[in-house]
Amino acid sequence: MTIPEKTPLHIRMHAGDNVAIVVNDGGLPAGTVFPDGLVLVDTVPQGHKVALADFAEGDAVIRYNVTIGFAARALPRGSWISEAVLRMPAARELEGLPIATRAAPVMAPLEGYTFQGFKNADGSVGTRNILAITTTVQCVSGVVEHAVKRIKSELLPRYPNVDDVVGLEHSYGCGVAIDAPGAEIPIRTLRNITQNPNFGGQAMVVSLGCEKLQPARLFPKGSIPILSGAEPAQVCLQDEGHVGFQSMIDSIMRTADVQLQALNARQRETCPASDLVVGVQCGGSDAFSGVTANPAVGYATDLLVRAGATVMFSEVTEVRDGIDQLTSRAANADVAEAMIREMAWYDAYLTRGGVDRSANTTPGDKKGGLSNIVEKAMGSIVKSRSSAITGVLSPGEKLKQKGLIYAATPASDFICGTLQLAAGMNIHVFTTGRGTPYGLAECPVIKVATRNDLARRWHDLMDVNAGRIASGEASIEDVGWELFKLMLDVASGSKTWAEHWKLHNALTLFNPAPVT
Repeated sequence: MTIPEKTPLHIRMHAGDNVAIVVNDGGLPAGTVFPDGLVLVDTVPQGHKVALADFAEGDAVIRYNVTIGFAARALPRGSWISEAVLRMPAARELEGLPIATRAAPVMAPLEGYTFQGFKNADGSVGTRNILAITTTVQCVSGVVEHAVKRIKSELLPRYPNVDDVVGLEHSYGCGVAIDAPGAEIPIRTLRNITQNPNFGGQAMVVSLGCEKLQPARLFPKGSIPILSGAEPAQVCLQDEGHVGFQSMIDSIMRTADVQLQALNARQRETCPASDLVVGVQCGGSDAFSGVTANPAVGYATDLLVRAGATVMFSEVTEVRDGIDQLTSRAANADVAEAMIREMAWYDAYLTRGGVDRSANTTPGDKKGGLSNIVEKAMGSIVKSRSSAITGVLSPGEKLKQKGLIYAATPASDFICGTLQLAAGMNIHVFTTGRGTPYGLAECPVIKVATRNDLARRWHDLMDVNAGRIASGEASIEDVGWELFKLMLDVASGSKTWAEHWKLHNALTLFNPAPVT
């Protein structure tokens, strides 16, 4: 049932919660009386918390039936519970966690759903047919950028079955300790991105020649399937045959033409929904992320798993405070222990950098009502819904199984997307409450708005409006099904808004290795 627009409204996530968030656009002034009799003591912005009970100093503040903080001072019922009046709880210890104790609900298989995709020789399926040009080092980025523009304007129109040409440019490859601990992460990330299903096995590489990350190291013999030759098609800019800038561009374009011919021979074919590899992520989050968009994504996640597909959820610091909820849902003890190892590795990484988990919550998150990382974590992990977690990937690793997978990545939007691409993602779902023009050239990105106001203002950037859940116009199930069906349409070639506007962010390789 749709709720009248001007009715004061708050949402309580669990019967055990002693706070709720204000739903109304623009927030509500002090003195507002809710239908349940609650009276606001303070003016409360949209998405921010209001006390449903009197708090004494030190009392637990509970949302999602989880303690997200402790009252820093006495607060009467109806008060604005802001970051300033909360003390954040300590992080959950990584010892004594529940291990595979909660069985996933029994859900019937979801059959009969298909999409039109590009089948690859290795058994993977692309949702796009893209020529990717991998760079070994940042020094060649300018040349590749120039070449890609010319390939798109002069060659691509000849090949109607090829969707795009992208340069896999990055800031790695030289000036680094190439054998340092952790250096394998950016190297395997770049190698595995080149094998993404949306690239059809056409590996094309542009190198400089003197860089530390030599092509033979990036692609050891036999490490990547090639359709149009025995080895990755390679252009080295320092080769003596290149006389001037134009000869470099001509060489790249000749090589690209051969690759484009092979890609153009591919046709979309009917594929089961089980061939989808979906990465889910949130960025520019707000208090509605865990109320509308992320729960709808979680419902779609269960649908995808029922259909036999693969779903990756990520963002270490955004699940760290809910680790007990995840280890309990692990399919077995090995999966649970792998998640714990990833959390411990990242704890140590943050310690080396002199920061802690509280650094994750951004000024925008807080303006949107998220007081700290504990509250943010509770709204983030609901993207994984209720299926058993069947596998864990370390940063940059490639998928080897189906089901619900935890892919360990930093919470940074660009790094998370890059690592999910390396894992084999062929479609991406990105939720946002504050708004972000995030997009990926390598993979279609479906953007989901958490609030009606954002969906209205950014009407040509958001693909799905989950804000209808908060206003009573749709249920979580309604939006979850809508999202599931949209994924099949997008996987079949329908463009997202991010693709329409070509909102493409550069790859950001996670590099924990020290520089020289």
